[in-house]
Amino acid sequence: MTTPRFAVVGHPNKGKSSIVATLAQDDSVYIDRLSGTTRTARRYPMRVDDEVLYELIDTPGFQRARAALAWLEQHCDDVSRRPKAVADFCRQHHGDKDFFNECELLQPLVEGAGIIYVVDGSRPYGPEYMAEMEILRWTGRPSLALINPIDNDAYVADWENALGQYFKTVRVFNAHWAEFDKRIDLLRVFGQLHPAWQAPLDKAVACLLGERKRQRQQAGELITELLAGVLRHRESQRVPSGVATEPVKKLLAKKFEAALRKREQQCRRRIEEIYSYYQLQTREAALDIDDADLFDQQTWYLFGLTRTQLVLAAAGAGASAGFLVDAAVGGHSLLGGTILGGLAGGYGGWHFSDEIAKFSIKGLPTGGQTLSFGPVSHPNFPFVVLGRALRHHRLICNRTHAVREPLAIDDNKPLAGFSARDRTSLAGLFRDLGKYAPDSARFNKARTALRELVTTQLGSRVRAGQGQ
Repeated sequence: MTTPRFAVVGHPNKGKSSIVATLAQDDSVYIDRLSGTTRTARRYPMRVDDEVLYELIDTPGFQRARAALAWLEQHCDDVSRRPKAVADFCRQHHGDKDFFNECELLQPLVEGAGIIYVVDGSRPYGPEYMAEMEILRWTGRPSLALINPIDNDAYVADWENALGQYFKTVRVFNAHWAEFDKRIDLLRVFGQLHPAWQAPLDKAVACLLGERKRQRQQAGELITELLAGVLRHRESQRVPSGVATEPVKKLLAKKFEAALRKREQQCRRRIEEIYSYYQLQTREAALDIDDADLFDQQTWYLFGLTRTQLVLAAAGAGASAGFLVDAAVGGHSLLGGTILGGLAGGYGGWHFSDEIAKFSIKGLPTGGQTLSFGPVSHPNFPFVVLGRALRHHRLICNRTHAVREPLAIDDNKPLAGFSARDRTSLAGLFRDLGKYAPDSARFNKARTALRELVTTQLGSRVRAGQGQ
């Protein structure tokens, strides 16, 4: 099966490299706002499971299109021989510094690549583009045009009129904001350009859709494991007899917080890698979406539940536990378990203290004692961890590989997609994950249910207007 190849061509500084990065899902593509940063043609294969689905070729921009077109017109007056004339131009001017860019961008077309012609919809159409489009028409290669509105869409309508005279297919495609489904639609359009590309690009679409589903499942598993680990984490230290415990308590609290921060960061890095982002960690120090520290309770309203939501969720989770008590005694408690469970859960949810976890002290037979801090006891903390994880996932899966700016905080409430019933279920699952042993049936059941809730939420948030 032929691997489709597409040369991304056009005027300098119109977003060609951004288009390549987005469609190849490759954040190693060099992108700069300065004109002429792409010097030579470079190939970027789009791979899934080590199989190349298609290939994008980043090319330098036209520099002397009018002069190149004049040469072609001077050396060919037969329409049927125009593709050969373009090949002759590349061969004759190979190594010629005057036409270096033109040869670099035309050679892949001579070798059989399709054409993706890119223009900037925020800049006006000018006659200099006519020579570029005419040269591309001379190649005889299947082609389409993309209008990339870099700054705004002020001139998109003018470009659509101009491009429509040279290209049968014209699409508006913002390389920085193109949702996943728009990228999939564009691949389907590519498949219609040339019969030999239809089957491989249909396969590419199916592979990418399957990969996106697996990515969400893997991210859901990672977030679930993060929560399970956070809810069970404990720091302990043996303290000899006669040694003051207060300094040890402070040390344990710091170690506890550092360990949970590390768990969160590790989860984030692994999710970024799932979505093929490898440069976020090293590009610059500013690439840190931790706008607030994990333990800064003043910002928890951004990620966790409100006071009312937490009270109701905790009360519901407590009532659910109470129902189990009633069922166990055949209902003879006159729903006392339900009432007491609801009150206990509600009280715990209402308790907004600064205490993340509690200290415990256990005496040792040989003298001294073991001082422990954890696991997490604050009812809102796991909701905060989940909210931060969902927000990070949303920013990552909605981000195109052309974006080089830091991940930006938004005002969307990350837990807004959970219903009141879901929040009650989550409160109960968090309780079970922290209470029962990891090898117990109750723990595994809670972990499975949490994974299903989280994974469903990852998909629903994508479909509900996040674009992917």
